[in-house]
Amino acid sequence: MSKVFVFGGSGRVGKDLIKDLVVKGYDVVAGARHPERIVKMDHVTPVKVDLHGSVDDLMDKITGCDIIYFTAGSRGQDLIQTDAMGAIKTMIAAEKVGIKRYVMLSSMLSLNINKWKTIPELEDYLAARFFADKFLMDSTELEYTIIQPTNLVEEKGTGKISLNNSESQSNPIPDVAQVLTDVLKFPATKYKVIEMTGGDTPIDKALEQVK
Repeated sequence: MSKVFVFGGSGRVGKDLIKDLVVKGYDVVAGARHPERIVKMDHVTPVKVDLHGSVDDLMDKITGCDIIYFTAGSRGQDLIQTDAMGAIKTMIAAEKVGIKRYVMLSSMLSLNINKWKTIPELEDYLAARFFADKFLMDSTELEYTIIQPTNLVEEKGTGKISLNNSESQSNPIPDVAQVLTDVLKFPATKYKVIEMTGGDTPIDKALEQVK
């Protein structure tokens, strides 16, 4: 089974993602600025990661892994160095060590510049996400999947989503984590940007429909 590296391993989505990956049989290396906050369980190795560091530092952390997840975020406090450049440096590092599969947690509307003005409080965040997403898509040869949820809410997961942005404006965090995990089962999710909200379609069925 593949070994997975999760950037943002102590975050809200990262914690659930790590648990889901372990249940699926993966060994996980979880990186965070505060590794003591990473969930403690078998098959999880916590490591300290500083996204302000160099590409070489990140290469040392991820060597030996097969898949990269980027779920880190500054929650508006460090948008350039964490949400934008931090993400970009992990992509460069992944390519340098020969990792191909890369799954990004982004945000709905990051690539739709014309709609940023409708949510001015998020405009700077979406700009940071835009640069990271565009670099991944246009400036790497990574086998990427970009997951773009709307508002993350700390609610019990439903196991159901919508990929047409018509039924809900929020996403329970456990459902986002499950989508991130389950895209690995569906080769057609490679090189795709997947917008998601809460909904009524079971996650596997929704991802099966991605072509």
